[in-house]
Amino acid sequence: VAILLLMLCIYAASQAQTPLKPFILPFRDPPGVNTWLLGQAYGNTTGAFNSGAQQYRAGQYLHFGVDFSAPCGTPVIAMADGVIDHVDNFGFGSRPHNLLIRHDALGLVVLYGHLLQTPTVIPGQDVRQGDVVGLTRSPDSDSDSRPHLHLEVRSLHYFTTYNPVAYIDANWDSLALVGSFSRQLFQVDLFNARRWLSLDD
Repeated sequence: VAILLLMLCIYAASQAQTPLKPFILPFRDPPGVNTWLLGQAYGNTTGAFNSGAQQYRAGQYLHFGVDFSAPCGTPVIAMADGVIDHVDNFGFGSRPHNLLIRHDALGLVVLYGHLLQTPTVIPGQDVRQGDVVGLTRSPDSDSDSRPHLHLEVRSLHYFTTYNPVAYIDANWDSLALVGSFSRQLFQVDLFNARRWLSLDD
């Protein structure tokens, strides 16, 4: 009984100290096989491990965002109130179209990448949480090959990226149970085979 009470106290304390995550998920519909699924997490994912030299050189061979697999043309929403910072700024990659929303109150910028078309919003425009700001697409010339939203959370000066899991209010453990890319989310670090990565790393 004493151990159970101690565990409950520790759990309650950890919940009380956990800050609220400021962002919602970037889709209105709940996850599902006909809507969207978690495709690739942040960090040393299997995809980054296997193709980092080709696809993720700018990110130090890491996947610097989260990928959400979704059918081409799925509406993408603003995850919090903010101001449009950039539209189709390819210095940030994530072609064919991308969008950056600035959240000054949070000290963060969010990049929405691999969009279907140039977003209709303009730099300096205010957006509200839940506003449609773009549509999903594949980064390839064929929109149906691997359509997904690539999403990054960055510092206001853009040079630091953060794991979106720490900022988006979602049940990440459940989202990771079913993925659309048909592979493990994380690769064993072959230089340190006893170390496994998690969604929070």
